[in-house]
Amino acid sequence: MSAAVQETVATEWASAAAASVVARCDTLAALTETPGRITRVYLSPEHARANDTVRAWMQDAGLDTWQDAAGNLHGRVSGPTPDAPVLLLGSHLDTVVDAGRYDGVVGVLMAVEVVARLARDHGALPFALEVVAFSDEEGTRFGKALLGSSAVAGVWDDAWWDLCDADGTTLRAAFTAFGLDPERVHDAAVDPARLVGYLEAHIEQGPYLEQADQALGLVTSIASARRFTVQAVGEARHAGGTPYERRHDALLAAAEAALAVERICRAEQHIGTVGTMAVEPGAVNVVPGLATFAVDLRGEFDEGRDRVWDAIVAAFHEIGERRGVVVTPTEVHRAPAVFCAPRLMDAVRAGIVATGEPAPLELFSRAGHDAMSLGLVTDVAMLFLRNPDGISHHPDEFVAAPDVALGLDALTAAVERLARDHVPAGDGGDA
Repeated sequence: MSAAVQETVATEWASAAAASVVARCDTLAALTETPGRITRVYLSPEHARANDTVRAWMQDAGLDTWQDAAGNLHGRVSGPTPDAPVLLLGSHLDTVVDAGRYDGVVGVLMAVEVVARLARDHGALPFALEVVAFSDEEGTRFGKALLGSSAVAGVWDDAWWDLCDADGTTLRAAFTAFGLDPERVHDAAVDPARLVGYLEAHIEQGPYLEQADQALGLVTSIASARRFTVQAVGEARHAGGTPYERRHDALLAAAEAALAVERICRAEQHIGTVGTMAVEPGAVNVVPGLATFAVDLRGEFDEGRDRVWDAIVAAFHEIGERRGVVVTPTEVHRAPAVFCAPRLMDAVRAGIVATGEPAPLELFSRAGHDAMSLGLVTDVAMLFLRNPDGISHHPDEFVAAPDVALGLDALTAAVERLARDHVPAGDGGDA
């Protein structure tokens, strides 16, 4: 451990608050649909129980709470006037299948602690403080990420109502079963003119802070992303009776296409993943006639991402032509790169330095976050917490309580910096 890190000491408040945050992560981990594994998806009974649990913690901390029209949980400490601008802080409570216990959750719980402390120590800041526990960042149930934060950002697409989960339940039906009114989902949108910005703390989903021996990092931007479902259509024939020269094997074409994704992305320094693949008819003695797979493509910039995708499509076409298989991609998700706002980054950077940490490592986030949705309507910034080995979306993800404590101090100092620098609308600057 470096001398700089060894000398870093959290405040007494932050150490106690961090212990509470970690314990509450354990409590939420028990709210799962699959005993022994953490799985908590949108509009499920576990979603409702998580909202109820965190609502009680918010209320104990002195926050006024409500659930919005999309199922997101909010907790607020008022500003000096009813129409004061609002600084949002938060992350998400939903998970992937067989998740870890910190992704998203730790950011929500840290925000609650920070807002409670600021309200106690400072009274009314020049703006209201609002914690948002987003309901569906991962997109696990309906295949569309960022549903909760999209509603808050006012970019909900009514075409999503026909999305179905694995049981065939539509998003519209799930809304109704959860007690929400699909016709009111747009009521969840915030007024961008009233926002100071959005801050999110999150575990790093990569190994770079650990490699640099630093507890906290400053996010510069969030990955530009596109996702596709790809069908390789060949011909199903008898495995024993069909010679190789007459085969149109959809699985082998799909496998070669998956390797092409890796080859091209490695060469172009982008991130491409084939995370699912299904084969039909799926019999041991039948040449596969259909293979369906997913491609997740990410890059730092939209232009580079799109250029790499064009190269991947060309490779798919060549593979299909050579094997007599039709390879057809269909885009199912597109999100532009989001760049963090310099003024908010300056506040987070100052907060990190105030803890005694060295000049923070600046990181491009290769994972998506709710800040991507909020970045469409307001300034955003993010604080990363060290995650040993960088593993995430896995039970082994981890963040140490001392690092959470440093993050709490840094996030508190960042909000205090924004309060000092705040210029009310009409006084020569923007709110």
